[in-house]
Amino acid sequence: MEYRELVRLWHRGVLAADSGDWQAALDIFARIPEPPSRICFNVGCLHLLVGRAAEALQAFNQTLVKDNSLAVGFFQRGFVYLQLEMYEEALSDYRMAFSHLRKNPFIDYKQLGLRYILYAWEVLYNTAAAQCRLQQWQEARVTLDKSVVWRPEGRTMILDMALEQVQDGLFLEPMQVPLGEFFRPRKKEVEQLDSKDFLGKPKVISSIIPNDEYFGFEPLRPQKQGFYEPSADALRDSESGYYRVVSHYCPEDSEKLEVKAGSLVFVLARGADGWATAIHDGQKLHIPTSLLEPASKMDKWKISNGIPLPPAQVPPSRLPMTQKPESPGRENTSAKDAGAQMDFKQMPPTGGDASSSTERPVVLRARCECTVVLRAGEVPSLPELRALLREHFGQQAERGKLSYRHSDGKELGAVSDEEDLGKVWQQLTDGGLTLCCQDSDSCSGRPVLYRMLAQHPYLAQGPGDLEFSKGDVLYILSEVNEDWLEGCCNGKTGIFPKCFANQTS
Repeated sequence: MEYRELVRLWHRGVLAADSGDWQAALDIFARIPEPPSRICFNVGCLHLLVGRAAEALQAFNQTLVKDNSLAVGFFQRGFVYLQLEMYEEALSDYRMAFSHLRKNPFIDYKQLGLRYILYAWEVLYNTAAAQCRLQQWQEARVTLDKSVVWRPEGRTMILDMALEQVQDGLFLEPMQVPLGEFFRPRKKEVEQLDSKDFLGKPKVISSIIPNDEYFGFEPLRPQKQGFYEPSADALRDSESGYYRVVSHYCPEDSEKLEVKAGSLVFVLARGADGWATAIHDGQKLHIPTSLLEPASKMDKWKISNGIPLPPAQVPPSRLPMTQKPESPGRENTSAKDAGAQMDFKQMPPTGGDASSSTERPVVLRARCECTVVLRAGEVPSLPELRALLREHFGQQAERGKLSYRHSDGKELGAVSDEEDLGKVWQQLTDGGLTLCCQDSDSCSGRPVLYRMLAQHPYLAQGPGDLEFSKGDVLYILSEVNEDWLEGCCNGKTGIFPKCFANQTS
């Protein structure tokens, strides 16, 4: 028999003995072929508990055959001999037990699995008990006097009473291992009987399902728009998918989730016992299969709770060329500037061929350039400069944001006070200077129809698109069509898909 199976039966036998089922424990130990000495010792102790002295003697004989140095084995067999009135054999065993103590005051068998300490004075006490039954009263008194030398503190009264009994010619009651004490397997060996999963169970770290408790392994994969559907490898049977609940389900446990009639659930597995494991409202539950019917494709797109997903990354189709929405990037330039040069450029579509340009709106950005000549030696103040620019650009120059480009050409510097204006004149290059005037009003003075809150981030798919992040407030300037809106956000104006935002109150 393998040692693992030996430990398993050993442990089961001890548990049966602890519960008081002596016969069951004996039956379990009897299934062990060639049991070791400690299990034979346990069998002997169990026979003593049920009053079978002869069977106990046979078990202790096997114990000492397998381990002839086990002092507690001689001690326990001597007790059985006394029960069987075999006094000479009992006296011999007690003397063997004392010799195997090797002049030690005690032996602690805890390391071997027995919660018992065998003391030398107890062995001498039982020796005197055997001598009394052999009518060796004088030898018994000498043995008890010898045991006094080995006695621990607090045991003097027991030995004094024993001396008085011997002097009065009374027999001594022998000692034994306490009933219910057995050799037990090591705790670590018992813990290693069952295989351990050192990796542990998978834990959901991040999921699109709120309060997801699904235990399983599933690789990363793109999600379908609108509803949750695990990959084929993660499903437990071919009947997994969305199902409609035909009638109200209320579990017996009040703490569990109730499912109303008409609700949609995603079934992970259908068991043979008539119950299905499903996900509803972001939680895992068990529901009778008799309450489920397959859901149609239209039902799947009506799912509104539990598993929200962002819209598709591909925006809806843009306006054809025949429609001409207002340009989101129009400039409020003044018609008084006769010398201004207007440079109109059509921005090419990104990520598409020439034929796709007919499906996208044409975005025109007007860049107005104007040259203002200053007399040599005259340095106007900031109000004077704005008044000079107003003659060419109208009111926009007066309330707009002025900035200049540094000499390295990488950054723009704001012109907000006289100190900044002083830095501007230091950027003169070959007698020329470039200023930028941007309207400070984020919506270019246009009326705002309503506001919307971005539910998902949107990256610009082409020129003229308004790029924003989730949570940004969008000011709607016009409705291009049923799918696209024109708005402004963070000082920028452009168009964006309507499905990426919701209207605020």
